[in-house]
Amino acid sequence: MPSFSTIAALSLPLVQLASAHGHVAGIKVNQGAWIQGADPNWFYQPQGSVPETPGWQALNQDNGFVSPDAFSTADIACHKSAKPGKKYIEANGGDTLTLYWNTWPDSHKGPVINYLAKCNGECTSASSGGLSFTKISEAGYLSGNNPGTWVTDTLIAQNFTSDVKIPSGLAPGNYVLRHEIIALHGAGSKNGAQAYPQCLNIKVGGSGSKSLPSGTPGSSLYTSTDNGIIFSLYSAFNSYPIPGPAVWSG
Repeated sequence: MPSFSTIAALSLPLVQLASAHGHVAGIKVNQGAWIQGADPNWFYQPQGSVPETPGWQALNQDNGFVSPDAFSTADIACHKSAKPGKKYIEANGGDTLTLYWNTWPDSHKGPVINYLAKCNGECTSASSGGLSFTKISEAGYLSGNNPGTWVTDTLIAQNFTSDVKIPSGLAPGNYVLRHEIIALHGAGSKNGAQAYPQCLNIKVGGSGSKSLPSGTPGSSLYTSTDNGIIFSLYSAFNSYPIPGPAVWSG
């Protein structure tokens, strides 16, 4: 399989490379077979004309973001006007999912945050506004300042990939993984942070017995004035408060 850096270079005009954002183009479970993610350009395509995937489709043809003034809407859950994926990633508690972004700009430094929501029935017919999310992992600032080194730099260095572990012992069922990057290059100003939520359906198997806590609706995860949503990347600092609820100890 070609590297995503190669794909990005071949598929985007040079004038776009400096400003291109990204989306989750594919997934592997425990470094197994490639699973196709959602392509934003499929959003308006007739049903049956594009592959069915676990990735949620969104009104996101520019690989764009959800801004803080929309954090109180359902758009922040799984991106703008999100429609559920039609298939599932099959995994067990303790498995590691590797998420492959098609590209990511090095200027867009910030945290990578992962949440799970239990579906009431099939995730393939769920509504993003009806999901409640539990944070299962997070990473952000690593070292330095102005702007410093961040987990997004690690993602780029690892061929645009990010790993997330399904909590060990998680009870079987249908879940939505909410995988998100928050870019902070404009976050020193009001409404300047950029959220890039990506949702994928997961069917968890195995014999685990741990249930997720009740969780938080997407529209209540953040406010536009939270620490970590407003943050001056181009200043002196030695820490960063990752926004949202605490990570579930599980």
